[in-house]
Amino acid sequence: MDLEVRIAQWDLATPLRISNSVFPCAKTIVVEIRDGNLRGRGESNGIFYRGETVDTLVRSVEAVRPALERGISRDALCALMPAGGARNAIDCALWDLESKRTSTRAWVLAGLPTVRPLTTAYTIGVGTPEAMAASARVAATRQLDLLKLKLAGAGDLERVRAVRAAHPQARIIVDANQGWSEHHVHEYPAELARLGVSLIEQPLPVGQDAVLREVDSPIPFCADESCQASDSLGGLVGKYQWVNLKLDKTGGLTEALRMVSIARSLDMRVMVGCMLGTSLAIAPAFVLGQRCDLADLDAPLLLANDRAEGIRYDGNQVHSPRPSLWG
Repeated sequence: MDLEVRIAQWDLATPLRISNSVFPCAKTIVVEIRDGNLRGRGESNGIFYRGETVDTLVRSVEAVRPALERGISRDALCALMPAGGARNAIDCALWDLESKRTSTRAWVLAGLPTVRPLTTAYTIGVGTPEAMAASARVAATRQLDLLKLKLAGAGDLERVRAVRAAHPQARIIVDANQGWSEHHVHEYPAELARLGVSLIEQPLPVGQDAVLREVDSPIPFCADESCQASDSLGGLVGKYQWVNLKLDKTGGLTEALRMVSIARSLDMRVMVGCMLGTSLAIAPAFVLGQRCDLADLDAPLLLANDRAEGIRYDGNQVHSPRPSLWG
């Protein structure tokens, strides 16, 4: 088999601000594995807070080039490489290639005879209450009725109140990206519940979240940065009621499907999330989303331009990828 890895940059329509970073664009790698006239592709943005960049991802892919060109199974790939963005791009390319070889949609290979459209959250970056309210009003005109608000700590209640006033019908989840203190996790949930917030994602920094076991919150907590690959799940019990699975964290669709089963066995609910990227990254996450309780797969909606063969969105509805895109 032949391997090619490329770097691409995709501008965002508006820079995305979270509690600890600002993203003006999405830098990704695309791994393409060819077998004769057939090709499989996978895309990764990497995990920025773990130090992954497109350059480190390319180096990680190149390090396993000999094994890939000899031919490798997805399970063998998981044993060969650690979880992360590089393995994700390769794993998804192998899923796509198997789909092409067998003329079988990827979700059927994953044990799903059919798929349904998913309802995705739409992300509003952290900003002033006025700026976030303006974004919420635009979202309402686009029939984007499930909002994910990025928060940062001080001033968050004012931000959510402004969004609620601007888009009264919206379902709202919030994501602090590790930006809260212990004070916030005790103070904010009751008022956020009154504002109709249904989920709080990663309120505290990784390693500082044990206090969540003691918080009597009317809103469940969801682990994102605290949830990586399968071996992280056991330590989340009692602190979080939900986990957010992203393919760049899990190292691909293969591991993520295993993690859904493990999370269910631990009585945890599951969200499928995404990093920044194009529809090529969202397509395998759409398959994972069929087994999840909530989806946050809006990355292409945040881009100035997506791939020409990109996934179709109708408001918050995400439709299945075309075979020409992936799987």
